[in-house]
Amino acid sequence: MTAPLTPSPADLSRRHLLCGALGTVAVPFATPALAAAEDDSEQPDDAAFMRLAIEEAAQGDFPFGAVITHDGAILAQGRNLGIQEKDPTAHAEMVAIRRCLAAHGPEKLKGTTIYASGEPCPMCMGAIIWCGMGRVVYAASIEQLSSRIGQIMVTHRELAARTPFETVRTTGGVLAAESLKLFG
Repeated sequence: MTAPLTPSPADLSRRHLLCGALGTVAVPFATPALAAAEDDSEQPDDAAFMRLAIEEAAQGDFPFGAVITHDGAILAQGRNLGIQEKDPTAHAEMVAIRRCLAAHGPEKLKGTTIYASGEPCPMCMGAIIWCGMGRVVYAASIEQLSSRIGQIMVTHRELAARTPFETVRTTGGVLAAESLKLFG
């Protein structure tokens, strides 16, 4: 006799009980991820590197720029190239990450800081997390940007808080007014 294709109500009940029990055990392990979303204080070099990101943004297809640093050295820079490259994923952060990968390989991205003229969107924040970057510094927030352009209203904090395997420190609002001027 073969097993039925659909589980019986008793199997579902046991499965729900087991998943619920495992969930209560997993919650304490996932809680530290909430710390990943907390703001970090502004560092002495943040404004200088953000100015470089804003300069990149001024040259992009759309006014977004990014700079990746490690121990005070610039590893890569990028600007939005979506129109030029006919690639909707060519956000400034993605361009900078791809350039850094091409020049230095994936290990060099671990623990870096990325400066972005706008708060990273969900796609860019996902890439930042998967690359193991240690810190995000941004100028204008998604909320500020949404008053001028369309935005997916999911913040980097929401994604970081749901990432129990990686901690990304963040600092927001660095030169936000200068960044927002690029949007007219």
